[in-house]
Amino acid sequence: MPLHKYPPKIWEALKLKQGIYARLPKHYLKSLEQKEPAPVHWKPLGVKYRANPQSGHKERVQDVPIPIYYPPDSQDGLWGGEGWISGFRYANNDKLSTRLKKTWKPQLFNRELYSEILDHKFTIAVTARTLDLIDAAYGFDFYILKTPKEDLNSKLGMDLKRAMLLRLARKETELYPDDQSKRENVYKKYKQFEIPEEAAEWVGLSLEEAVEKQRLLEHKEPEPLFKTCVDKLVTELTIQKLSEPQLVEKK
Repeated sequence: MPLHKYPPKIWEALKLKQGIYARLPKHYLKSLEQKEPAPVHWKPLGVKYRANPQSGHKERVQDVPIPIYYPPDSQDGLWGGEGWISGFRYANNDKLSTRLKKTWKPQLFNRELYSEILDHKFTIAVTARTLDLIDAAYGFDFYILKTPKEDLNSKLGMDLKRAMLLRLARKETELYPDDQSKRENVYKKYKQFEIPEEAAEWVGLSLEEAVEKQRLLEHKEPEPLFKTCVDKLVTELTIQKLSEPQLVEKK
């Protein structure tokens, strides 16, 4: 006899369909859907069938991604989708020797990256691949705004994206206050990424942060006791007055 009505692997999905979770904005709930990131440490075959090089017969093949571990530190930097890969190596490079466990880790660099939209320099741990991606996107801001959540794979990156989108939505004059022309050019340059402020506020929030935000939006300050008593007294007096017989003035 099963111990639970539903299997544990779907508990997380069911949780989002009840209570305060179900009242979260639809666009935010949609952003929680798991998507496969672009392959970084492996190259997909791109076909389902190929000819066997020896027999020439057509045989089925499939892409098998390499398991990648993303440590907590990766959320505080921009690793460009890279992570830790666990495997084995041969002692002394001798295939007849004992296999030893090994973990390959990406090389990290602390680099100062400037954001035009935020007008601020950030010192961030990045990989060589991240720097290449920033160059390919023609700038740090474009890289953050263009890269999907699953490929960015960074809480810091999503927080930066939310801050950029909010500034684009609000058209804040605090950006380059002494140079209006430069401010207008920046807003025009990134206009293609502009979304409503109501949607930008939810971008990149963790589920815990989103629930707390929704709770604050739904929170209502309790009415003071004296106001409740006054309203009740006024209602009672009104009812009493209406229930009293009306005297008709005789002429």
